[in-house]
Amino acid sequence: MLAKRIIPCLDVKDGRVVKGVQFLGLRDAGDPVELAEKYSREGADELVFLDISASHEGRKTMVEVIERTAANITIPFTVGGGINSVDDMKRILRAGADKISLNTAAVLRPELIQEGAAVFGSQCIVVAIDARRTGENRWEVYTHGGRNATGRDVIAWAKEAEALGAGEILLTSMDDDGEKKGFGIDLTAAVSEAVGIPVIASGGAGAREHFYEVLTEGKADAALAASIFHYEETSIQAVKDYLLGKGVVVRP
Repeated sequence: MLAKRIIPCLDVKDGRVVKGVQFLGLRDAGDPVELAEKYSREGADELVFLDISASHEGRKTMVEVIERTAANITIPFTVGGGINSVDDMKRILRAGADKISLNTAAVLRPELIQEGAAVFGSQCIVVAIDARRTGENRWEVYTHGGRNATGRDVIAWAKEAEALGAGEILLTSMDDDGEKKGFGIDLTAAVSEAVGIPVIASGGAGAREHFYEVLTEGKADAALAASIFHYEETSIQAVKDYLLGKGVVVRP
């Protein structure tokens, strides 16, 4: 059995880490390089950086942040936000990222997944899906930082992304994001069962128990969280110790 991964997420805006609720009401959570170093020391399996101010200026800031981070951590990290071409991917990977996360750009031009996988390999391409519930066992894909509804079905899009060469799905339940009441278990399980690639669950972590639920009932391969770690409500070690105690295989 593959070990389950615990992944802190850094939403970076104008060179600072921020966190909100359901993608709104952002507040400062610290310096990205300092937080990345801290999580690397504390046993995070990977990191995810999402540039949520991916204007031209934001992109320049982000490349500098990636370079500084890569020099100071010993774990893989994924970068997303404003990546619209193979050239963008190349720039981010050269700066020190290990994987690229595509969201809006992939929905608007799905062949971008194929292009990236052809050049860098599927293991480098993560497709991020922001999902909002529309009915029982039905979810819609949102783009542009959760602002735009697409009419696309989440399960169908996850399958298409896999077929195009995505190596992993980063699945965020918008309904649960920042609420700290638990991950979207039914959403995560539905996507995990529909695809054969790893699914990272995101949105809703508020306690150690929530990680256990999404990694078992939700069938996720990894669980991602932000504010619960940023504001030290729990630690990566505490989560891993809890999971080990419940019989879940995690990396030491």
